[in-house]
Amino acid sequence: MKVLVDTSIWIDYFKGAQNSVGLDFLIDENLIVTNDIILAELLPHLTIKRNFKLISLLREIEPLPIQINWQEIIGFQVKCLENGINGIGLPDLIIAQNANDNSCSVYSLDKHFRLLNQVMDVQIYE
Repeated sequence: MKVLVDTSIWIDYFKGAQNSVGLDFLIDENLIVTNDIILAELLPHLTIKRNFKLISLLREIEPLPIQINWQEIIGFQVKCLENGINGIGLPDLIIAQNANDNSCSVYSLDKHFRLLNQVMDVQIYE
């Protein structure tokens, strides 16, 4: 199964922190994918830092096309609110939907994905 690596994992990985230790395995096994939302969160900072080699490497990762089903997103947000899950942003909802649409799991340090799992059955990579 492919794994959609969220921005929080990449940031942790770039800092050399220990919360993203599984990423090396996923990279070595060619199991990672990305999407335009995650790249849009990462690339501006890397551009300012002039880290063009890293930008080039990130752009080589298989991208998942994003086709947003807005009615489904609204439904997920309603389910979240009905279950007392507040503060889930649209980017996280779209990332979760994108992973589900492409039969991928999400690798993230963001607690929002674990909360979303309660209402939309997003697969979490552990």
